[in-house]
Amino acid sequence: MPNSLQLYIVGQKVKLSPEPSSSKYSTNKKPLCLIPSFRARTKNCLLLWPPRAKKLSTAFGTYTMSTEIEVVEEFLPAAVESYCSGGAGKDRSRNDVYAAAAYGDMEKLRRLVEMEGCSVCEPDGLGYHALQWAALNNRCVAGQYIIQHGGDVNAVDHTGQTALHWSAARGAIKVADLLLQEGARVNTADKCGYQATHVAAQHGHTAFLYHIISKWNADADVPDNDGRSPLHWAAYKGFADCIRLLLFLDGYVGRKDKEGCTPLHWAAIQGNLEACEELVRVGKEELMVTDNTGLTPVQLASDRNYQQVVHFLENARKQLDQKIYRNSGFGKFFNLGFAPLLWVIILLLLATYTNSIIMGSDLPKLRSGFGFLAWLGAVLASTGLVTLYRCSSKDPGYIRVSAHDQKIMTDNEPLLKIEINNPALLAGNWSQLCTTCKIVRPLRAKHCSICDRCVEQFDHHCPLVSNCIGKKNKWDFFVFLVLEVLAMSITGAVALTRVLGDSAAPSSFGAWLKHACSHHTGAMSFLIAELFLFSGVAAFTALQAYQISRNITTNERENSMRYSYLRDLGGRFRNPYDHGFRKNCLDFLLNGCNGDAEYIADWAGSEGIGMTVMARRSDQEYDQ
Repeated sequence: MPNSLQLYIVGQKVKLSPEPSSSKYSTNKKPLCLIPSFRARTKNCLLLWPPRAKKLSTAFGTYTMSTEIEVVEEFLPAAVESYCSGGAGKDRSRNDVYAAAAYGDMEKLRRLVEMEGCSVCEPDGLGYHALQWAALNNRCVAGQYIIQHGGDVNAVDHTGQTALHWSAARGAIKVADLLLQEGARVNTADKCGYQATHVAAQHGHTAFLYHIISKWNADADVPDNDGRSPLHWAAYKGFADCIRLLLFLDGYVGRKDKEGCTPLHWAAIQGNLEACEELVRVGKEELMVTDNTGLTPVQLASDRNYQQVVHFLENARKQLDQKIYRNSGFGKFFNLGFAPLLWVIILLLLATYTNSIIMGSDLPKLRSGFGFLAWLGAVLASTGLVTLYRCSSKDPGYIRVSAHDQKIMTDNEPLLKIEINNPALLAGNWSQLCTTCKIVRPLRAKHCSICDRCVEQFDHHCPLVSNCIGKKNKWDFFVFLVLEVLAMSITGAVALTRVLGDSAAPSSFGAWLKHACSHHTGAMSFLIAELFLFSGVAAFTALQAYQISRNITTNERENSMRYSYLRDLGGRFRNPYDHGFRKNCLDFLLNGCNGDAEYIADWAGSEGIGMTVMARRSDQEYDQ
């Protein structure tokens, strides 16, 4: 049917108005598939609602993406409606194997099949099979019974969907296992080209995706009829956990659909900031990719006025330009960071202090006790240089792939690329997947975008030491800070005392300052530089000491609301690693790092990281 769309709403065909002729993108001309929905708010009622074409209008044209189901309460299959209401249709529902399968009512299901001879192989009036209704609600017992009595696990409805598609829409892992064990084809596609992986990605069922890919070898990167992979759908819907998993499984971030859009384009069109962050972390080059109309993701986000997304993508573009520059011949010099510059500054200050203050001939002679204090400051500063070298050159806690992992990563079987029984993934901690290093990292680890490595107990990347600060070098970093603060305190006090002790200096402040600057230039320069440096270094040292006493890292403190393990069930901040001031400090001083053992308290029963579902706004909200 030209220039129109077709929808089937519980057996009723509805026409949509044709797209404007000026649109850059044509609409989906084929009837859209019907995918089962979640349960409604009304108790025990099952609802269906077909997908519709999501038209996203921009100044450059209309982007069309046929979306999955939505939950509405007006449309109920007649048998299920009567089953819920218990009204006039009650007698009819007793003879309906589909309603019995949907609710897992085994007593009625057995009576209908064994005593009344009802078939479980024929579709209902809407074209759906009893096994699909059982799969929709994860009714394993009912599903097994239907299969034993002739139900076909690969039977399709009028949209080409099987019971496995319906289980994917609900994330029903148990019934999916049953279907696949009984011979269901995991890569069966419906009329739109949707496989179970597409449907699961459309609904954000990360655990379901993980299960059928790792255990049943489902294709994680297969395109549908419009060229959209599960990664496209996860990006469009903003399901960051699904995106992490699919990227971890080598989902192609640069795949273009029929409209020339990559997953990043769709994330930008929808304004899904977290989805953009995950996609850009893996493929910054996709920032420059244009769709069929020549638009980049940042241009699409700007047109829809998603300022946060625009700001992020523009900064990512700048980082990409800087990365290209750093890889050039001259730019490689700057990859050394500021550690050499910091060495030069400390050595210059140390030389100035020794020459102009300790050995200064125009200052009063040092007495023995005061001389020891003066030289102690120089020794502390020199020792600080040693710890600076250790901190800069030491492994901060890079997480390496074991030899066993390296072997299995070369295998082409996705089943071998991730551990099926990995505790972090079984708990739903999808944020522990590193899509760059392709590892399941510890909970407090983070991928450093500068070092391009995952670091245990990641604190921050320090440009002054040209290294990350993590579990294995934080002790050296903190000792360096403490030594330099002590050194600056002592040398500053010695320098000030020496200058003030000049008997030839005038008594008035203005005259004294002029005399000191002209006769003790080196000492005054040293004092000014130390005063400038001391305030910043002392404040940062105090902050690090506080964090050590609380067993929390800089990254965790600044991004506490991003990490579910730092929140209780009520959403309030709580630090599960804080064992008290005394134990935290002793662990750090004696072991060289804080511990990762969680402190068991009233929130001990809290669950792992759950999935965050981003709500999708309506067309009217977009067009306002």
